[in-house]
Amino acid sequence: MTCFFTRLALAGLAATCSTASMAQATVQADPALPAAETDNEIIVTAQKREQRIEDVAVTVTALTGARMAQIGVSELDEVAAFIPGLQVQEQSANNPGLVIRGITSDSGSAQQGARVTLYYNGVDISRSRGAWQDLYDLERIEVVKGPQATLFGTAAAVGAISLVSARPVAGTHAGLDASYGNYDRTQVSGFINAGNDTLAGRIAFAYKYRDGYVRNIAGDPKVPNQNQGQVDQDDLNGQDQRGIRGSLRWRPNDAITADLVLTYDGQRNPGTAFKSRAFAPTGGQTGDYGYAELSGSPFSQSVLGKRKLGLDRNVYDANFTLTAQLSPGVTFTTVNGYRRFDALETFDADGGPAWYLEFAEDAKGDQWSHESRFAFEGPKYRAAFGWNAFFENGYQRVPFSTEEGTYLACSVTGAYAAIRQNLNRAGLPTGPACVAANGTIPATRATALLTGGRATVIPYAAEFANYGNNDTYSVFADATWIPTPAVELTAGARILIEDRQSGYTSTQPDSQILAGLGVFTSLLGTANTKGVRYEAEESFMAILPRFNALVKLTDDVNLYGTISKGRRSPVVQLGASRIVPTSVANAGSIPNRQVIPEEKVWNYEGGIKGRVGPFSGAASVFYQTYDGFQVSITENGVTTTRSAGSANNLGVELEGNLRLANVLSLFGTFAYIDGGIGKDASNGVFAGNRFRLQPAYTASGGATLRLPLTDRATVYATPTVTYRSKVFFELPNSAAISQGGYTLVNLRAGVDFDNGRYTLGGFARNLTNKSYLIDAGNTGGGFGVPTYIAGEPRFYGAEVGFRF
Repeated sequence: MTCFFTRLALAGLAATCSTASMAQATVQADPALPAAETDNEIIVTAQKREQRIEDVAVTVTALTGARMAQIGVSELDEVAAFIPGLQVQEQSANNPGLVIRGITSDSGSAQQGARVTLYYNGVDISRSRGAWQDLYDLERIEVVKGPQATLFGTAAAVGAISLVSARPVAGTHAGLDASYGNYDRTQVSGFINAGNDTLAGRIAFAYKYRDGYVRNIAGDPKVPNQNQGQVDQDDLNGQDQRGIRGSLRWRPNDAITADLVLTYDGQRNPGTAFKSRAFAPTGGQTGDYGYAELSGSPFSQSVLGKRKLGLDRNVYDANFTLTAQLSPGVTFTTVNGYRRFDALETFDADGGPAWYLEFAEDAKGDQWSHESRFAFEGPKYRAAFGWNAFFENGYQRVPFSTEEGTYLACSVTGAYAAIRQNLNRAGLPTGPACVAANGTIPATRATALLTGGRATVIPYAAEFANYGNNDTYSVFADATWIPTPAVELTAGARILIEDRQSGYTSTQPDSQILAGLGVFTSLLGTANTKGVRYEAEESFMAILPRFNALVKLTDDVNLYGTISKGRRSPVVQLGASRIVPTSVANAGSIPNRQVIPEEKVWNYEGGIKGRVGPFSGAASVFYQTYDGFQVSITENGVTTTRSAGSANNLGVELEGNLRLANVLSLFGTFAYIDGGIGKDASNGVFAGNRFRLQPAYTASGGATLRLPLTDRATVYATPTVTYRSKVFFELPNSAAISQGGYTLVNLRAGVDFDNGRYTLGGFARNLTNKSYLIDAGNTGGGFGVPTYIAGEPRFYGAEVGFRF
């Protein structure tokens, strides 16, 4: 989607903040001007200090808020298309897949740690269900690649994404932007900034709404449908979100800067379009891109917690940063944060009209973070040391609703093969045929057949929940020696101690139909703790080093190399196992505890970056080796972690910008990543598989054209093209759970007046209306009936902006 409306908010900031601290220098003085004209230097803080991007001895890509607005991107998945080595999959704001160089962090389990760190104003927000953050009124996004434990903490096993919001500045400024397009796409955002050099405040907001682009006929009174959930469902893959941020900056003198940022982010999105190839909607329409019939459960309100499919999510965030220059060359910084989230998402996991696999995910959590750092700088050295404490508590509860006979008829697992054979003999089709080709549901007769007519409908409900209480303490240090002005050598390490506590509870009643046949088990086959909570705890320790070298070929061109170690935390995986045979009713259970060893990665990397005349760019090559590579597998609705053994990853990343004239500049990126599980037979079914969600090739390109019409009016146009090669969505890889390569074309164009103070234009995303998938497999895949989620169709509309 396009985000024109944040462009003017950032314009007001950029026009007035060129001397402010941190990355004000990264924002263009006027977003109406091409980056080549005003953004002569990109300043980043990837190494916790202000540096030109070419002087950072690691691979880092930065996009200013102004450049994002110029391109027309306002969501993390859209931004990722222009950052080599980064992929972001958003099937839901509750379930984003963050991928750096083929390594994915998307598990919702409270027992697992993250691989990819997402930072918001210096605070770790990586826990998957609380991580998604709307992008508005941003200063910049930095993506740092490769393990960066000394910089970004324990979760930065393969890299970090850092979001920095626009900070208050002296003066009174405001901006308001709006756009409207097809699918009733409505977006409004703005900001107000006021204050002086000592005390300044800023309030920014954004609201985004869009109808679902996948029609859902379930419950629609205008068309025939099965109406299993007995409610008129909304269309799928829509958007209804809002955010507000308040910021306060206090600078009593030149040596002290304090920032307080309070943020609320919320979604009320309609359901995700999990569309089945096995179960057709009423009318028999097949394929991945047509209408759907997802009706949920008749007991959605009481069992799953929501009447309709969709997401209710709230995130509350507070962070406080204080920087004090204690003496020349000595700085102290403390960053403190609190984040709380609650998210309830109901979804139809079977992707069809039957009351078969109806789930919800209820996730809650809170996180406390504290970090303090002393930095020292002299002519021949730089050094830093500090400490960090991070505490998180969370849980993930997964309720389930089905109708017993329908579940047994539609199941494709071997466990109920005999029951399906009996139903077949009675003339009832089963497995994928439990929903007929025209979308009607023969499976609704299964309960009557299996009970001899004693019942026609037997509702079934169950749930399980996992808990995590994870505390991490660490100390870290970095030292850089500068033997000559052209050479910098850096060594650093983080020492950490983790205490990981896991909990598990379940309520999995025996099936009434199966009990009548003398088999006592839950429908999902999951052990029943009868509400008793099991707990386990383990402590771990690790040392994570990094070594960097930077060689300055010229004032603006540098070579660099790095060796670093990353680590994904061990998983104290806790579940339950039955303790009596299935021939006994009301079975008990015992804890099933497994410790999945830590995932270790060594990263070897080198590159060149800088600018020569009108060209600026970077090139890097990396090789990574993994030991104890962790994968997530979903079976019968339960996701667990396994070790897939060894893995390796080889890649090349390129990016460049070329200013051809005052009116035209070009930009582009390219990445090649050959990553996957080792072919050794000891890696089992995963041996030789490519990493999930990671194409081998990605590329993006575009142009920024600005043509003056008069002294006060300028025509602008920014066409962009992005490409992704084939991607597998699951491990083990399957051709049926993949998406072939595809290209998307986007365009922004219009006229601005008074040097960007007023703007009138239009946008088009996916201009050619290309059909593609953003995910496949999903929860349904764990039951043998994978589902498929279509990507966005063509979006287009008009946009207007004002700056005051």
